Amino acid sequence: MSGIQRNKLLVKSFWAEFSAGNYEIALEMMSEKATWWVAGKTLLSGTYNKEEFTTLLSGVSSQAPKGIKVLPSSMTAEDNRVSMEATSYAEISNGKTYQNEYHFMFIIEDEKILTVKEYLDTEHVTEVFGDT
Repeated sequence: MSGIQRNKLLVKSFWAEFSAGNYEIALEMMSEKATWWVAGKTLLSGTYNKEEFTTLLSGVSSQAPKGIKVLPSSMTAEDNRVSMEATSYAEISNGKTYQNEYHFMFIIEDEKILTVKEYLDTEHVTEVFGDT
């Protein structure tokens, strides 16, 4: 298996575990030096180190008691980068449904996720999760 194929498999595995609610397993696929950047100016936007992202994930997932499903729709890779388009689905405890569209850019180092850039519909984030 080539490095590019391994990188794509890592990203697919990350989202499979994430979507199954196995957040600890998914987080183990991230480097201890990992950063996760979320586009926009929503309450979820910004750059997080792994510990901060873990806290953010805990807060968001606690609002989605049945979990958040992220389904990749296309993926391409080159060198240590994996680019992925995806959609999500979650029933939120405030009665709203979270269904977003994404583009993710992953950078892989030493078979771990080092960097994630998450582009998404920020208006939908605010509509579902609020702005405070």
